[in-house]
Amino acid sequence: MEEIKLDEKQALACCGSTQFAKQMAMASPFPSLDHAISAATDIWFNKVDVNGWLEAFAAHPQIGESPSSHTTSAQWSKGEQATALATATDSGLQELSNWNAQYRQKFGHVFLICAAGRSAAEILNELKNRYLNRPILELEIAAQEQMKVTESRLRKLLSAKAKADSTGSQYSMVGVRKAEEGFLGKAPQVQTRTRPPITTHVLDVSRGSPGAGIEVHLEMWKGSQPRPLFGEIDIGGWVLQGSSTTDKDGRSGQLMSMVDALSPGVYRISFNTGKYCPEGFFPYVSIVFEIRETQKFEHFHVPLLLSPFSFATYRGS
Repeated sequence: MEEIKLDEKQALACCGSTQFAKQMAMASPFPSLDHAISAATDIWFNKVDVNGWLEAFAAHPQIGESPSSHTTSAQWSKGEQATALATATDSGLQELSNWNAQYRQKFGHVFLICAAGRSAAEILNELKNRYLNRPILELEIAAQEQMKVTESRLRKLLSAKAKADSTGSQYSMVGVRKAEEGFLGKAPQVQTRTRPPITTHVLDVSRGSPGAGIEVHLEMWKGSQPRPLFGEIDIGGWVLQGSSTTDKDGRSGQLMSMVDALSPGVYRISFNTGKYCPEGFFPYVSIVFEIRETQKFEHFHVPLLLSPFSFATYRGS
């Protein structure tokens, strides 16, 4: 299979951040579409700063408005909003416009959501819910939504490129592939990671800043039972996989080995919140989650959104 090439202009059409586009062009070519998506995710969350995020947000038209330009990015935006525009009434579009204006005034950037396949009513409801968020949390959610859009566009672009590049040579390669498979069998598909399979970061939502200097432990359940059971003592069942301390950006270091395939099972990630915030309600926070056999090649980002008297988490990209 030929490598997939991506230049800066093409990357910029997928995500309006020049930082992102330059990094993707430098990382090109990619051995596969999955490698390109993995690299894009790593670049977006680990190498593009907040200014780069805001630049990407600004490249999107307001939800409910049809873009006027004829660039690739504008045409993609038009397609992504097609369901919303098709299901909106005049009064619904006006309400959406009003809420968009309130959102921009509060957060300083356009309301961003992966709109493909969503009705106007769904988008408006999500906008109203997210309007209640703190700015630091909403910035993180908007970045997650931008990554969904970027991934969708990369898949469209690179799938088309790979198909076009392979058209001229596919017939001449059939005999070679069949011969190789006859002697050696089909080669297994191996995915190479560019970052540890389980990562985290901490946002201190009470201060509106990253939670730096927090000790983090990652463990895996290896007790006598297949999984820890609610209400039962689990002494000795958890085995430490790795530990780290969050950096100035609130991100943990490497918590486990850089393996391609994760061992399916139940994991626990714990944060020493009592040391970080002695006056807070939680001496520590533990998040337990399960990785199934079908998910062993996926990436799991498990953030902690922390304040002295509450916390939240979700599965990120």
